[in-house]
Amino acid sequence: VGLHSHGSWRPKPILDTARFALSFNSWHRKNHQYSQALWKHEAVQKYLESLSKEYQQVSHQLSAHSLNDFEQRTLRRRCADLSPIAAAFQEIKEAEREVQELEAMCTELDNRDEKQLLELALEEKESLDKKMNMLCRKLFQLLVPKEKYDTSPVILEVTAGRTTGGDICQQFTKEMFDMYQSYADYKRWTFDIVNYTPAEIGGLHHAAAHISGENVYRHLKYEGGTHRVQRIPETGMSSRMQRIHTGTMSVIVLPQPEEVDVKVDPKDLRVDTFRAKGAGGQHVNKTDSAVRIVHLPTGLAVECQQERSQQLNKEIALRTLRAKLYQQVLEKQLSQEQSARKLQLGTRAQSERIRTYNFTQDRVTDHRISYDARNIKEILSGKEALDKLINRLLEFAEIEAVTQYLENLQALEGGG
Repeated sequence: VGLHSHGSWRPKPILDTARFALSFNSWHRKNHQYSQALWKHEAVQKYLESLSKEYQQVSHQLSAHSLNDFEQRTLRRRCADLSPIAAAFQEIKEAEREVQELEAMCTELDNRDEKQLLELALEEKESLDKKMNMLCRKLFQLLVPKEKYDTSPVILEVTAGRTTGGDICQQFTKEMFDMYQSYADYKRWTFDIVNYTPAEIGGLHHAAAHISGENVYRHLKYEGGTHRVQRIPETGMSSRMQRIHTGTMSVIVLPQPEEVDVKVDPKDLRVDTFRAKGAGGQHVNKTDSAVRIVHLPTGLAVECQQERSQQLNKEIALRTLRAKLYQQVLEKQLSQEQSARKLQLGTRAQSERIRTYNFTQDRVTDHRISYDARNIKEILSGKEALDKLINRLLEFAEIEAVTQYLENLQALEGGG
């Protein structure tokens, strides 16, 4: 970092400046899935030290009177980038010193058999450990570039599996859609149902909703994929024989940027109207208010039946269709961004089983991070338990992203 002899300033990107050797080959990631573990790695420490020193240098150079306007603007931008990282780095260092002091105190109290004081010290250490993990997550969030669509609203679609499980799939699909609706309420998001096709037995064939609010796509982007359920049906021969049935349903999460400018030629559309089948209004089955639009060149089809007005349903369906057409462009970029990482947290492929809900064992397993959570009812309620699971996925993805950047730096170092 610094001014060249010619007086020109060459900015360096935050995650492309470190010059050190890494040895991740012998570092088994399965044992280092949490933020503190990555923080303690020597390569990470060296890298953060280099950023902290760079911040000090840039701050010092900003006080020089010989800089021209361009150099000052460039330095200020770099200083603004590095300032929160340097501050978080020092904050963690201070918390780490507190933990070390507490550990020494615990050893001394244990030697003196001061049980009550030792319990208090251990409680404080546990609190500090949680604080450390939170600070490390904050730091890594600063290091990892924000994904382009993290703040976007989404279109979330659920579809019952067709090949296995029969009725159990449709019931599970309804429970999952209700879970996401409750989660949206828990996060204070807006949840607008676009399409709702119930099953005859009280389950759900297919449904779609537009969800908007703060960082919706960031929280829901890893929900896409195949969700599997294992349970004993409440009625029928299987319930009497205590036979476990397995079913599946799929979730698709599409980011929807606020401005979706996709030109659609009316000649390429086939618009059908039909009577609504969903629940929730006296108008249902009385008028042909529901609308289905098929985009003939691609075969994409969307439906909307939630409004009383056919025109309103048509407008919503067109907006959804534009989002899906736009998504075809986005998918290429998103898949490129994901393939650059070692962790594949879901490609939203229908065949990819990402999570299993085992009712007989009261356990939810996320297969991507080998994480088990108990109490299925709490998770399906769409509140704190689901939020904890989603945040565990986000933390794991952040750690993998930082690790990937450091491995890329190692490759650059090796290539000279």
